[in-house]
Amino acid sequence: MNESAKETATVVAAHGRRGELADERGRRLRYLLPGRRMHAVCGDRVQFKPGAEADTALITAVCERSNALVRAAETGRRPDLLAANLSLVAVVTAPEPAPDWFIVDRFVCAAESMRAAVVIVANKCDLGEPDAEVLADYRGLGYPVVATSSAAGIGLEALAGVFAGHTGVLVGQSGVGKTSLINALVPDADALTGRLVNKTGEGRHTTSASLMYELPGGGRLIDTPGVRDFIPNLDSVASVASGFREIFSQARECRFSNCRHLREPGCAVKAAVGTGQIAERRYESYKRLVNSLPEPGG
Repeated sequence: MNESAKETATVVAAHGRRGELADERGRRLRYLLPGRRMHAVCGDRVQFKPGAEADTALITAVCERSNALVRAAETGRRPDLLAANLSLVAVVTAPEPAPDWFIVDRFVCAAESMRAAVVIVANKCDLGEPDAEVLADYRGLGYPVVATSSAAGIGLEALAGVFAGHTGVLVGQSGVGKTSLINALVPDADALTGRLVNKTGEGRHTTSASLMYELPGGGRLIDTPGVRDFIPNLDSVASVASGFREIFSQARECRFSNCRHLREPGCAVKAAVGTGQIAERRYESYKRLVNSLPEPGG
């Protein structure tokens, strides 16, 4: 294949340096990444050339990403890339286990910084709402809230409709029912998982394989490990503020253009918190994320 005839495809399964591509002709190809410098994840658009065996491919380049879901790394390690080219992040909550709203805000902030759409999923709604007042705050900010229960079959059609036309991911605390929702949205998810993982030659390691499912009503759902302990890879006050739409909007009225919205005089954000225009709980989440940033020059 010459340089002008390179083909493109989407990564639909990824495990280490192997996985599966879906190309523009509808074929599914097992791929291998050459060397160790190139890295591809579910959702990536890639260029490839035919492999040595039928139905195989060798990735030659990873196309520029519109965004990436990145988990901040521990000290001394590189950030982990989890998925790419997402247009939707669905943040799952539930009454059990008790919601940690800071974790929810952290996911929402990450999605906003990626310029992805956000939906809040109130799962296990047959057990009650996790916190009606907090969910009302999200609705007031313009985030759709979808009540679901995979056990009772509630809201699944509405959630599938949210994914139509999108490539998205379900994120949330452990135990909120993410896997059950995937199985409800993709009835043959378990069979597809086994087929994809076995096809890539990775045996039983299903828990460390990232997979993309085609939803029956349209749209794509990526299931990727690592999102339970996901921390967005934010590196500046501006990046955090951009993830809180009410703070970002109010910040234009601050006295100083570089206001951190913590202790500065003339801060319009703090004033809005004092009058109730910005929820104090959301502001506390913002402060925790800002205070977790590395020191400048550190």
